[in-house]
Amino acid sequence: MPVEFLGTAATNDGSEISARSGASFDKEYTLRLARAHEETGWDRVLFAYGSGSPDPNVAQAILDYIDLGVDIISMRGYELLTDAIDIGQQVIPIVREEVAKRDRAALDQAGAGAGRPAV
Repeated sequence: MPVEFLGTAATNDGSEISARSGASFDKEYTLRLARAHEETGWDRVLFAYGSGSPDPNVAQAILDYIDLGVDIISMRGYELLTDAIDIGQQVIPIVREEVAKRDRAALDQAGAGAGRPAV
């Protein structure tokens, strides 16, 4: 029977006993922590990220995770119904639009790089 090890982590170096030294989403710290998990045998790591409201900063944080190679995003709020609606209307469309834009640009680059004109 396979066993999968799931680690949990935060997006900055702050903890219950020490204040964070940088931004709430510290991309370099997050990358170092993800690599530490990967290099020491963890199968997956769940990064916790919180925000007081579904705003563009949340969408940007998700895009930062995608840039790091994350392909599963799990979100929940405190007011489940309200947050599901707010995140679905205000955050997910921003992320989907940006990912689609990046995908189109990558396809255009691949087409141009293969000697074909970009679409």
